[in-house]
Amino acid sequence: METYSSGPLLELNKAIPSFEESGLPPLPFSMKLMPGDCVVVEVRDAARATMFADICSGLVPLDGGNVSFMGLDWTQMKDRALNALRGRIGRITRRASWPEFVPTHIAIMLQQLHHTTRPQDDLLQEAARLAEWFGLPGLPTLSPALLSDTDLCRAACVRAFLGRPHLLLLEDPLEGGPQELANPFLGAITEARDRGAGVIWLVRGNAVWQRYRQGITASWRLADDGLAAVRMA
Repeated sequence: METYSSGPLLELNKAIPSFEESGLPPLPFSMKLMPGDCVVVEVRDAARATMFADICSGLVPLDGGNVSFMGLDWTQMKDRALNALRGRIGRITRRASWPEFVPTHIAIMLQQLHHTTRPQDDLLQEAARLAEWFGLPGLPTLSPALLSDTDLCRAACVRAFLGRPHLLLLEDPLEGGPQELANPFLGAITEARDRGAGVIWLVRGNAVWQRYRQGITASWRLADDGLAAVRMA
């Protein structure tokens, strides 16, 4: 396993999200994610799941506490460092996130093109391999608006895992997604963890992730009373 940090990969240290900016309860959130961990966070509301991922990415102002990624406090970094760190995060989000007038294969690569210095040809080759892994017949070149919901779900997985991210923030693509996506998705999570990545898997129910229960490091619940650890039976 590649070790990216001797300490937590991600740490929320009594982080109080701005209610005005996030709609999340203005209570202290504390959680540690170590390299190789896979943590499930149950969030009943999809918008809250997205906001929680935003907190982890340093995108939500805090009224107290701090959030650190790879030992670095998001609020203490300038743009160049922020871009470099965000290039190490892969996300699947239910927020509308596909640009309208950009071919899907370019949209898949935009995050890596913006936040890293990798050549486009290298990204194309890796994206094509991931597209095949997640069940696409090839890297989609149509506009996202012309793809089916199933193919967009697969493309979202390609985008999230592209670039061998250190941190994966995954709003469950298996909820309402194609059933045949489950095995490649779980396999991609395992491969990422084996090389030292940390995973936060945001779910609204427990039906699908139970298949991976033995691999889950910890379980949390985000509700009106804040972020609380859930004892796993």
